[in-house]
Amino acid sequence: MPTTLIILIIIIVLALALISQAFVIVQQSNRYVVERLGGYHVSLDVGLHFIVPFIDRVKQKVSLKEQVVDFPPQPVITKDNVTMQIDTVVFYMVTDAKLFTYGVDFPLKAIENLTATTLRNIIGELELDESLTSRDLINEKMRVILDEATDPWGIKINRVEVKNIIPPKDIREAMEKQMRAERERRQAILIAEGNKRSAILNAEGEKEAQILRADAEKEKQIREAAGKAKAIIEVQTATAKGIEMIKKAGADEAFLRLEAYKAMVDVANGQATKLVIPSELQGMVGLASTLSEAVKKDPEKSK
Repeated sequence: MPTTLIILIIIIVLALALISQAFVIVQQSNRYVVERLGGYHVSLDVGLHFIVPFIDRVKQKVSLKEQVVDFPPQPVITKDNVTMQIDTVVFYMVTDAKLFTYGVDFPLKAIENLTATTLRNIIGELELDESLTSRDLINEKMRVILDEATDPWGIKINRVEVKNIIPPKDIREAMEKQMRAERERRQAILIAEGNKRSAILNAEGEKEAQILRADAEKEKQIREAAGKAKAIIEVQTATAKGIEMIKKAGADEAFLRLEAYKAMVDVANGQATKLVIPSELQGMVGLASTLSEAVKKDPEKSK
């Protein structure tokens, strides 16, 4: 193979290599920081870009997506001198690729240390009970402080979350006993409230039942009295009608006495062992006998 052809091939390969180094494609949600002769030159946005080979170089590829970093538990001391472990989760994103590249070495390590010191300062102002119940307050304070501190690094802190709060073992045992006692107290209160409510309902039910029984007895007596009154009225009405009919029929004294005698006979048919007949009725009996004999004689005379 001729030497010139070999040299030509080498030149072509080098040219292709230079061309490949001269063109840079930046992907979505990324920024490329380019240096020229060792100094910052430009930050490349999304798309195809040309750089000068051997003069320009890509210093760092920076992602603009939101990042999540989970830091290990950090020992902190509360205001009432209780040592506990707290781990946090930080959500951040890069807003300036140049500041992120040149602002600080090892940005994640810097954020971790800053988070630990900030957390110690905040917890040091709170007592144990406040630390356990003020997560939102702790999160917001940390977010504001970290966001302000990392702004020169081109970093935006979107959110900080306290993931776990781990008190000492003896504190946890005391808290568990307290919670158990509180649950037992609530249970006892609920049982007492239930018994009270049940007794009230039973008393109200018994009261209503007594009222209903009294109303029923009252209604029964009223109906019985109304029935008796109606029966008395009907009897008296019938008696009055009978008397009126007797008057219209022109009954004499003898008839009335006979009726009285019949009434006495009805009385005698009862359970009485003695019967006292008035003298007037005895006279009526004699009169009845005389009339009977007179009737018997008249037929004989007629013969």
